[in-house]
Amino acid sequence: MILDRFTVTDKVAIVTGAGRGIGAATARSLAEAGADLVISARTSEQLDTVAAAIVKTGRRCVTVATDLSDLDAVTALVGRAVDAFGRLDIVVNNVGGAMPRAFLDTSPGRLEQAFHFNVSTAHALLRPAVPVMLEHGGGSAVNISSAIGRVAGRGYLAYGTAKAALAHYTRLAAADLSPRIRVNAIAVGSVATSALDIVMESEELRQAIELATPLKRIGDPLDIAAAVVYLASEAGSYVTGKLVEVDGGIEGPNLSMGMPDL
Repeated sequence: MILDRFTVTDKVAIVTGAGRGIGAATARSLAEAGADLVISARTSEQLDTVAAAIVKTGRRCVTVATDLSDLDAVTALVGRAVDAFGRLDIVVNNVGGAMPRAFLDTSPGRLEQAFHFNVSTAHALLRPAVPVMLEHGGGSAVNISSAIGRVAGRGYLAYGTAKAALAHYTRLAAADLSPRIRVNAIAVGSVATSALDIVMESEELRQAIELATPLKRIGDPLDIAAAVVYLASEAGSYVTGKLVEVDGGIEGPNLSMGMPDL
């Protein structure tokens, strides 16, 4: 049956930034599709909540509360997966971000920090994951990029540049690792997570984003999680090196949210 291709039964996945939002929804969705999980974020209480939901699906979960800006800590997640489950099949690089800033407030250091947190962390996890994946025939990596990595938006110089780099990293990694490991990315639009709290609390800002989005709504984390499950499962087995746009149809420079001119 076609629905069987959307499962990841008995696979093992690592999801970073999994304490809330897109990462938490993705971890729960992968568990519902059949995977065991290693989930990581800074806050152990958030991870425990997500882990409890995963266990209720009948799957196993290991939580790792750590600072994912530390590349050694990111790399160590692969060992945790092997120690707990003996294999690794799926990597979801969800951790990332950077605060919006005006151009003149974006120092070279802040640009480098954004690249580190959004791109270097992804490589730090995927690189040690590859040999483990290959031991069991291959695997799939999904990088969470952003619509602002491909459209203009005032105030997002560091974040948008880093997410654009992550998208192209995805294409290059896919070329290097095919045919046994698939690497794809998702260009996420405006999604109702804690990063968008300021928008969700303001009727004016929320309506402005909804009006600028062809589907006239802000996304749900499950919209992104569903795309991750597709890309990680057999349903996406002929897809690699692609940036899947899950953004409500955004095509233009409409994510400035009132940032200053400079």
